[in-house]
Amino acid sequence: MALDKIGIAKRIAREVKDGMYVNLGIGIPTLVANYLPQGIEVELQSENGLLGMGPFPWDGEEDADLINAGKQTITTLPGSVFFDSAMSFGMIRAQKVDLTILGAMEVSERGDIANWKVPGKMVKGMGGAMDLVASAKNIIVAMQHCDKAGNSKLLPACTLPLTGVGCVKKIVSDLGVFDVTPDGFVLVERAPGVSVEEIVQSTKGKLIVPNDVPEMVI
Repeated sequence: MALDKIGIAKRIAREVKDGMYVNLGIGIPTLVANYLPQGIEVELQSENGLLGMGPFPWDGEEDADLINAGKQTITTLPGSVFFDSAMSFGMIRAQKVDLTILGAMEVSERGDIANWKVPGKMVKGMGGAMDLVASAKNIIVAMQHCDKAGNSKLLPACTLPLTGVGCVKKIVSDLGVFDVTPDGFVLVERAPGVSVEEIVQSTKGKLIVPNDVPEMVI
């Protein structure tokens, strides 16, 4: 079975290491905060002006003044700090963020990402994504492998307006985990119950399949 959004978030959470400063993008990435490994200390940064973000609050414990960049209510951890957007983007542009986790509409086999605009649809702007992909030391994409029509979102080249070029290092989709290399997408793990053949058929970009592709453990 393909992973649901929570499964994708749980798998990405395993990529977060002790001591990291991490930015979580809107959508699936925000769920990662709920599944970080026990025993590690991680600083989650939100570009709307918070360092020290915690998991989502329990029902009835929400504070409307505490939100992430996606306008979702959140919690804060001891020692958390608030600041303005200028300070927040100063941190990002100064490469103080070790890992950025973003959603995407398309990723190319070269690591290009398109995640901010669909032609013909009204958007208010690209948000902080362009700063994040230009500055982050490591970028992991959380995404559905195919669109609603069944078309692959892992492509030879992006067809939508680009957010960043050659920046994505790893993808976790509902079908598997992929490293993005100069030679193309490398299949690292497959989702529980998903076959290599299904992943090959669902991937339009160049896909490199090792002899042994383990099933992921979540």
